[in-house]
Amino acid sequence: MKDVAERFLEYVKVDTQSQDDVENVPSTEKQRNLAEMLVKELKDMGAENVRLSDHCYVYATIPANTKKKLPSIGFVSHMDTSNALSGKDVKPRIIKNYDGGEIVLNEELNIRMNAEAYPVLTLSKGKDLIVTDGTTLLGADDKAGIAEIMTMAETLLAHPEIEHGTIQIGFTPDEEVGRGVDFFDVEGFGADFAYTIDGGELGEIEYENFNAAAGKVQIQGVSIHPGSAKNKMLNALLLAMEFQNMLPVNENPMYTDNYEGFYMLNALEGTVDSARAVYIIRDHDKGQFEDKKARFLKIGEYLNEKYGEGTFKVEVKDSYYNMKEKVEPHMHLIDNAKRAMEEVGVTPAVVPIRGGTDGARLSYMGLPCPNLCAGGNNFHGRYEYVPVQSLEKIVEILLKIVEIYATEDNLK
Repeated sequence: MKDVAERFLEYVKVDTQSQDDVENVPSTEKQRNLAEMLVKELKDMGAENVRLSDHCYVYATIPANTKKKLPSIGFVSHMDTSNALSGKDVKPRIIKNYDGGEIVLNEELNIRMNAEAYPVLTLSKGKDLIVTDGTTLLGADDKAGIAEIMTMAETLLAHPEIEHGTIQIGFTPDEEVGRGVDFFDVEGFGADFAYTIDGGELGEIEYENFNAAAGKVQIQGVSIHPGSAKNKMLNALLLAMEFQNMLPVNENPMYTDNYEGFYMLNALEGTVDSARAVYIIRDHDKGQFEDKKARFLKIGEYLNEKYGEGTFKVEVKDSYYNMKEKVEPHMHLIDNAKRAMEEVGVTPAVVPIRGGTDGARLSYMGLPCPNLCAGGNNFHGRYEYVPVQSLEKIVEILLKIVEIYATEDNLK
């Protein structure tokens, strides 16, 4: 059997970066390279009903080995990595017994990481940290989750004495670009409920997430030679700045935490003639979420009145919703995750997600699906890392969840 760290180190070397604004799923064909690797591994370890869909979803089943009438539990992670930083040619290394000091990721480029900038590092003193060389992200989001699920699966298949019900496994593409479950076969998946393994720090349990929308602003300016521009030029870039400046200053990710929502300018491109701005809009509270979207559209209406109809084209499209209302009728999912953590020596922390997961949308597709920690930190950047001990402990948590559902009536 491979250990979880060995698996993880193999997976992060496969470039699976997804791409925004692509109609196809998967958005990048290179995601299939990892999918095919996982299919082979699952077949080799003895999983059943292993399949790769046309849209690059990997599914597999570990059949029940008991006559008890037990629920079918799903475990889901995503294969793609963020396009915030390159995921190509990832060069992971392990820092053994981290001493709490500065980590030199790349001597040549003077890329360093320390607890002063990232206080969460202090929690990892004495652990073995998997880090990057500072030129790419690591990919713990969410290849850590994949490695943990795969190790759990192989453990169950190699040890038939561990009693369990039917276990369903699903790996998705394109989660990072918001299309992770567009073609997820919930009915064919066959689980009664599931967990995504896509969170952060060891011990996190999440069943509240942002309501999310994508906002797009297309601006048509008027370009003319600056020498004769008086009362004629309409600079689309300046209009984009005016739109941004009409949004509440404090409702910006850099000023918010916990349950506070925000508007985030995610991309801006253009010229004097035309410009395009892309936003994400987030809030845990459904009413405040609706208010944010309405304000976003109202700003466009106001600026069109000011500069002329058609100057601004503003669109808002919902992405996903807070899973809380779909998970609360199934609180055994949270209670048993907390119990599993406590029984393997981990202190559970139920926290809101300042983001979203595949599980949020799956919950609205009829599959209640809270999120569990994957163990990593500083996702989507060059300072991403994951302790080996967290990977190992999360495998224990998943196995314990399976055990708990096999031994008692836990669906109340």
